[in-house]
Amino acid sequence: MPVEFLGIAATNDGSETAPRSGAAFDKEYTLRLARAHEDHGWDRVLFAYGSGSPIPAAAAGYLAAKVEKLQILLAHRPNVSYPTYAARTFATLDQVSDGRLTVHFITGGSDHEQRREGDTLTKDERYARTREYIEIVKKVWTRHEPFDHEGPHYRFQDFVSDVFPVQEPRPGVSFGGSSPAAYAAGGAEADVYCLWGEPLAETAQQIEEVTRAARAAGRDDVPRVQVAFRPIIAPTEELAWEKARRTVGAIRERRAGGKPLTRRHAGDTPENTGSRRLIAIAEQGERFDRALWTPTAAATGGAGNSNALVGTPETVAQALLDYYDLGVDILSARGYDLLDDAVDFGRYVIPLVREEVAKRDREQAARGPQTLERTLSSLAVAG
Repeated sequence: MPVEFLGIAATNDGSETAPRSGAAFDKEYTLRLARAHEDHGWDRVLFAYGSGSPIPAAAAGYLAAKVEKLQILLAHRPNVSYPTYAARTFATLDQVSDGRLTVHFITGGSDHEQRREGDTLTKDERYARTREYIEIVKKVWTRHEPFDHEGPHYRFQDFVSDVFPVQEPRPGVSFGGSSPAAYAAGGAEADVYCLWGEPLAETAQQIEEVTRAARAAGRDDVPRVQVAFRPIIAPTEELAWEKARRTVGAIRERRAGGKPLTRRHAGDTPENTGSRRLIAIAEQGERFDRALWTPTAAATGGAGNSNALVGTPETVAQALLDYYDLGVDILSARGYDLLDDAVDFGRYVIPLVREEVAKRDREQAARGPQTLERTLSSLAVAG
């Protein structure tokens, strides 16, 4: 099966290791970073969401008009706009980008962060609202006749949109989370289910939970799986580990100075299950499997995508292929020097992974359809 690579569409050069050098929305940097991804083999980039940060939909529209091939993953929180409005925003962006949009729906894992923009629902209530929100957005994208809706969170009558996506039947829906409520909502509604990088065994368990939730929701298919890492690569293993130690040192130094690592993550004790899982894994040890390294997650307090893959490009590529073998076919990666690391990862890691995936596909095709049927049957039984 094909493999895809997701990078970051940051609007400035700040990261956990260094403060930004300019404005929150630096148009020139945003475009340079996107073109670095497009020119070095990446498939799409994520516009993340944070209260107080530049509006990702507007930034995505700017980028879509400037680059030709790069696809866009747009993060969106349901609490910030009504679903009928949001659906038209997304449809318009899909038009602007000629069908290159996927939407990542964020339920919100921090009560404090949510309340910054007036959202006072509990976590489980937020997941229920997100599920209803996605259902409405899908209807707005695909229905050409007026319809009514009356649910726990949204009510309206006789709505029909006059703008529809380029993609048929609709753009993709991306979703993430590591709690039972997240699995239930994402398993029911997501085309892509997003996980943070954990050891292989834990990742396999989460994929099983997502599959089970999709089956419980009555789906015949299951979401594709995306896993996110912070790669730290260098020409030799020794240099890669030296770079890793410098990186975590810089994170600790910033945090010790009392400065937030990013505007979205202050390093406080996390409320969300995913971050707590990262911290718990870090407490079990620093190194797992082929190249997974947890001190970066520990240093940030489990702030989002924070577990690293450390090694040469060959080592990191093989580590990513280990996740591919679990059924992960979207690999998300973001370095600590956003621009240079995007270039290096695209130049040295992505070709290795794509080459090996293509080789496996050829070998599978050579074994014939009966072997493929047996493989799919065994996977279905395992799921």
